Amino acid sequence: MVKIHNIEEYKMANNMSSSLLIHPGEMIKDEIIARGMTQKELAKQMGVSYTVFNEILNGKRPVTTEYALLLEAALGTDAKIWIGLQADYNMQKFKQDKSFMKRLENIRKIAAIL
Repeated sequence: MVKIHNIEEYKMANNMSSSLLIHPGEMIKDEIIARGMTQKELAKQMGVSYTVFNEILNGKRPVTTEYALLLEAALGTDAKIWIGLQADYNMQKFKQDKSFMKRLENIRKIAAIL
């Protein structure tokens, strides 16, 4: 672990990540509620399977580019927001995976030698 002025690298502001993972589906649910809609109504408006849409809202599936664009059309929200939130969620999820982080650390050590 790298220390800069006696501060461990993982404690530095730029390297900190939330321990609370929030899938973008949760935020989409909030948006649906704020608009007084139901999940079924929005799925129908978007022309998608309610079952698949519900899995996205419950964090069991990612918000894909297709769904982000459909949400943009149906809600008037920028698709890039949903894609960005999904990317942030994915990044946080991998950063919490100790095995994967160890793998990255090993790759970085090899790259530093080269």
